Amino acid sequence: MDGQSPFVVSADWLQERLGTPGLKIVDGSWYLPAQKRDARTEYEAAHIPGAVFFDQDQVVDPDASLPHTLPPPELFARFAGSMGIAVEDTIVVYDGPGFFSGPRVWWMFRVMGAKNVFMLDGGFDAWKSAGRPVTGEATRIAPNFFAVNFDATRVASLREMRAIVDGGSSQIADARPPGRFTGNDPEPREGMRSGHMPGARNMPAVDLSKDGKLLSVSELKEKLQAAGIDLSKPVVTSCGSGVTAAVITLALESVGHHDNRLYDGSWTEWGGLADTPVVTGPAEPVKG
Repeated sequence: MDGQSPFVVSADWLQERLGTPGLKIVDGSWYLPAQKRDARTEYEAAHIPGAVFFDQDQVVDPDASLPHTLPPPELFARFAGSMGIAVEDTIVVYDGPGFFSGPRVWWMFRVMGAKNVFMLDGGFDAWKSAGRPVTGEATRIAPNFFAVNFDATRVASLREMRAIVDGGSSQIADARPPGRFTGNDPEPREGMRSGHMPGARNMPAVDLSKDGKLLSVSELKEKLQAAGIDLSKPVVTSCGSGVTAAVITLALESVGHHDNRLYDGSWTEWGGLADTPVVTGPAEPVKG
């Protein structure tokens, strides 16, 4: 359990394989307003050669009222195909810092049927600072066919979350920062209540990596268990809008925990409703 996640590749590994047929590189960068970074502008200025940009504000359900809602499978397939990606390709996703928004793209491809999906350890910031190859030239894309195979069991709905909160059939792991989880800090979106779902555990996404690199499998296991997560039981991951929840999903999958789902509506949905239960303060003590 001491090794690296099977879902992560090193910068050396990727650089050696640049231009390999069947290898698709995806820039999944997305930032909160407070980070004062523009993902698309940065991509157009410099990206890994061959990388395509995955716009997390555009690859969504156009009929949904919430941000970052998973698009219908057939729509995702069209987006992926327009990026030149086939379901059988080896897909390497990266973001700027390393493990912030990229895991959401990793999760989306996996839930839509792709099997060989990986994250670049260290992210683009480290890649660029190390003097590895970058380009500002537009990537030439040959449209492809993405044979989608959506796994709906990996996505939790509002109705299911209500049942989980009421009955405790699954653990809830919340990736937001501690201040937002406890309700001490306001939510970045207006009209959103502060706090967390009853029974939820706080597992801040930023605690699962260090200096842009994902923690080792043993360290991930320690972090998850220290947050009060029982790795022998089901888990639903959540966050602000469904993006950083996927960092916990990546950590869970990395330690061999596969009975997990992601709450796509996350706190934007739960905290924006008037009839959903919300509690403040630290997580409840672990029973037993």
